Parts: sequence; structure tokens; C-alpha cells
Amino acid sequence: MPFLNKTLLVTGLALIGSLNLAWAAEPVKLALTIRNHMFEPAQLSAPARTALEITITNADPTAEEFESKALKIEKVIAGGRSAIVRVLPQAPGRYEFVGEYHEDIAKGVLIITPAP
Repeated sequence: MPFLNKTLLVTGLALIGSLNLAWAAEPVKLALTIRNHMFEPAQLSAPARTALEITITNADPTAEEFESKALKIEKVIAGGRSAIVRVLPQAPGRYEFVGEYHEDIAKGVLIITPAP
């Protein structure tokens, strides 16, 4: 039985160590601008299982709320200001986002591609 406990302990520590390495890596930095109540660019892409840091600059004079239900993120950005949104590592897929105050035209997507 002591062998089993040591094996479980070593396996658990290895798993925790690999998770720490994923978080220790620098996030991929992306930029997004809100202009005329639309996102520029309307499509971002990043590799899978990598933390992201999206700097969103609101070039409009009025506030806008960046919202992604898929990513579980909401962030109000005042007019003429910038904000950083941090995104946890994601699996490959398509993650839509909107500008909630102008949802009819403020639409975008984050494409997460398989890691090389």
C-alpha cells in the first residue's frame, strides 16, 4: 500500500507542476480597437491552451461593454480609454464577443487554433 500512496503523490505533484508551467508562460498579447461602435479587427486568433491578454482601446467618445458569454467575460471600457481583458487558456474553437451597447453592429470572434 505505501507504494501506491507514493505513486499517487508523485503523479499528483507532476500534474500540479505541469499546470504551473502553463500559467508561468507569458500570455499571448492581442489588440482590439472599438471604432464607430465596431471592433477592429473583427477577428482575432491565438493558439490553444495559452493564456491571452487582450488590450481593448475604445476610440469612440462613449463607453462600450466588451462581452463574451462563451468566454464568460464582461468589461466596460470608457470612451477614449483602454482596458486589458485576460482570457484563460481555451480549447480550439470559435468564441464570439460583442459590444453590448451596440450589439447589432459591434460583433467579433476569437478563433483558437490547435497548438502546433
